[in-house]
Amino acid sequence: MEKRGGNVRSHSTQTSIKKVKKGDIFRQQFRVSGEVYAGFIQLFKDKNPLHTDDDFAKARGFQGRVMHGNILNGFISYFIGECLPLKNVIIQTIKIQFVKPVYLDETLDFRAEVTDFFESVHTYEFSFYFSNAAGTKVARGNIQIGLLS
Repeated sequence: MEKRGGNVRSHSTQTSIKKVKKGDIFRQQFRVSGEVYAGFIQLFKDKNPLHTDDDFAKARGFQGRVMHGNILNGFISYFIGECLPLKNVIIQTIKIQFVKPVYLDETLDFRAEVTDFFESVHTYEFSFYFSNAAGTKVARGNIQIGLLS
């Protein structure tokens, strides 16, 4: 353990802080596959016809079934837990705005930028967005993660 300014921090926390800094940009691709879609419905039982009935969705002006927005939250969780070079983290907040529908079998590009780091509370803030193959932003928001000691 290393002592600095009255705070005790593990070396792993210090190393993690050096790996990610303000301005860093991370990218990841995600596909809303049939397996992801079916798994979401199986786990959460959300069978709202907007998400399960093409005719219902089309009658309301959509191209087809609209994928559940919280599938994107699952992608964010995967990004934080598996794609960042930080493993000693916990998601504190996610704020997401769904701006366009996402459809089955779409590939989404996820882009996250570190917008701030608060060393006193070991917290990172990210801004992010998802865009589809046409480059249209379908969701955007902010994530706050804390570093665990």
